[in-house]
Amino acid sequence: MVAICAAAGSMVFWQKPVSPLGRSTYTGGVWVFVGVVLPFNIVIIAQAGRLGFEAVLFAASLRQFSPGFTGTLYVATPQPGPLWPSAPTLQDTEVLALLDEFGAQILPFESHHFGHAYPYGNKIEALAALPQGENFVFFDSDTLITGELGEVPFDFAYPSASARVEGTWPQIELYGPGYTQIWGSLYQKFGLSLEPTLDTSQPDEFWQRYMYFNAGWFYGSCPHAFGQRFLDYALAIQNTPPPELICQQLNP
Repeated sequence: MVAICAAAGSMVFWQKPVSPLGRSTYTGGVWVFVGVVLPFNIVIIAQAGRLGFEAVLFAASLRQFSPGFTGTLYVATPQPGPLWPSAPTLQDTEVLALLDEFGAQILPFESHHFGHAYPYGNKIEALAALPQGENFVFFDSDTLITGELGEVPFDFAYPSASARVEGTWPQIELYGPGYTQIWGSLYQKFGLSLEPTLDTSQPDEFWQRYMYFNAGWFYGSCPHAFGQRFLDYALAIQNTPPPELICQQLNP
């Protein structure tokens, strides 16, 4: 099993034994690979300061422990603009030289919606700068690669994200609303059904009953399509949140 270890703790890709459409089978607690893994690109974010150093460590670990990776490693960096009080772009010449040595390609992108006020939005807006229609995997920059990524059974036809989560959101107030009301209001806002996503092995109003993802890594078949949906939902929640979210923190 290939583990992806981040500074915040160990992240293991396979949270549940879900078969990725015939490319592998789950036998005796391990994946047995039976097909060819599709090519894909990787994108991480880097800015001036700490994220640049993290990007170097990511690139170094990728080349050391996943020599079979044949896609492009993109290091996306936001460009100066009205949403940034100072230039956020990665400019450290030594960092840039190391990234070039490890085969990374610098990918400038524009911040149209988030910028300094919500830097987590970088991972949304950077997707529009990636090649359209090409499989991609996004990783947080503080990730270290510790195994061959070609052995990970990514199913790019079914976009997914890390299920390595804790019960940090939503925070339930004494007099409500509860988990079902809060999550249900979001599903309803986007015309989705909550019920099929529930883990009915968990008790009602327990946080693990409700589908919850960590955007420390995610993947899909087209960064433009994935990014547009991500952006539309994020802006809708930011600009017109359901009343049930009135007590919730939306900027971690």
